[in-house]
Amino acid sequence: MSFKNKKLNKNRRHARVRAKVSGTAERPRVAIFRSNRFTYAQVIDDVAGKTIISLSDHRPKKLKTTKAAKIKKAESASATGKQLAVAMKDKGIVEAVLDRGGFKYHGRVKAFTDGLREGGIKI
Repeated sequence: MSFKNKKLNKNRRHARVRAKVSGTAERPRVAIFRSNRFTYAQVIDDVAGKTIISLSDHRPKKLKTTKAAKIKKAESASATGKQLAVAMKDKGIVEAVLDRGGFKYHGRVKAFTDGLREGGIKI
């Protein structure tokens, strides 16, 4: 599959997901973005058009780790999901809808979502 087709398919998936998913103040949208190195997430209230919380696993201290102590991307995404769950609970949010951003529900996206669920957030 060519790069053009992969990108086109991702954009189609993203449009399909965004057409169905919308966040409110009581049940905001958790938008996930994954780059080649890091995973980013935002908790968004679409009614007000505001980002409530944003979090990522992009930290300078992570870059200084040795290869022996290096953690995998999926493990890092899971830890980020757990941290986001704690931040959401501090704001009084216990439910959310998932916006996987056109990414397949597999790998880091699944690990992140599992981390959110382990943290006590209902998705």
